[in-house]
Amino acid sequence: MASSKKSIYSALIANLLIAVTKFTAGAFSNSAAMISEGIHSLVDTVNQILLLYGIKRSKKPADKLRPFGYGKEIYFYSFIVSILIFGLGGGISIYQGITHIARPEPLGDPTWNYVVLALSVIFEGASLVIATKEFSKTRGKYSWWTAIVKSKDPSNFLVLFEDGAAVIGLFIVMICMYLGHLLEIPELDGIASLLVGLLLVGVSMILARESRSLLMGEGISEDSRQKITGITEKDPAVLKVISIISNYQSPEEVILILIVAFKDDLDTNEINDSIDNIRMAIKKEFRLIRFVIIQPEVIEHDDIF
Repeated sequence: MASSKKSIYSALIANLLIAVTKFTAGAFSNSAAMISEGIHSLVDTVNQILLLYGIKRSKKPADKLRPFGYGKEIYFYSFIVSILIFGLGGGISIYQGITHIARPEPLGDPTWNYVVLALSVIFEGASLVIATKEFSKTRGKYSWWTAIVKSKDPSNFLVLFEDGAAVIGLFIVMICMYLGHLLEIPELDGIASLLVGLLLVGVSMILARESRSLLMGEGISEDSRQKITGITEKDPAVLKVISIISNYQSPEEVILILIVAFKDDLDTNEINDSIDNIRMAIKKEFRLIRFVIIQPEVIEHDDIF
């Protein structure tokens, strides 16, 4: 999870600096779009802090209350982040936009807004490049969208989406601000804020969907299931793998339950030895599988085929 921390820290520093400058520029120029962008950056800053806290919490060792550990904490805080993007980032920006469209105010000197927006594009762009590179290391052969859906580490794609939305939002504000002053249409400032809000709502819905899925519990891939079946059935004491149940407790920890049919002429010690061998073989092949629970099952001979 070190790679995700790198992208989170870079985004945190960038957003904190940008939020201060956006709010300052927005106050001097009386720009709703700039204030909305400041809110966006402030929310992103809080989000990165929450993600770092979630990662720290997920590293707590197992105890009597949580015998399988605290790994799902990262999924919980990722879901909270997606809700914050929706409520604070998107909701407030939409409200600001509608208010300034209904009651447009004369715009002040936009010079500092352009300076801040240009610097923000540089900082946010640099953060996006870092997040993109870090995510590319983990996506392998998959397309970007497939890798996001299959990813078990929400801190990676959350930062990627946040930075991407931030860069798109900045360009929306720049274009609307330029046209607003060029054509003397102050309503465009509110429209920019509204568009940024709608963008954030759309991003938050995608992130909430993925974070919710991880929080509810996702299992291993079909390829991994087939490999585990092959490893298990290679053991001479095994007749058949009846069922495989798995769950990601965190991006780095999987619980695996196998229901296995053993040969009916084996005694208890032989079955236990076989279970130990299977468990070691699976853990050797799959480093993320920390818990392997194997339940012996009796089946009729005709059910094997």
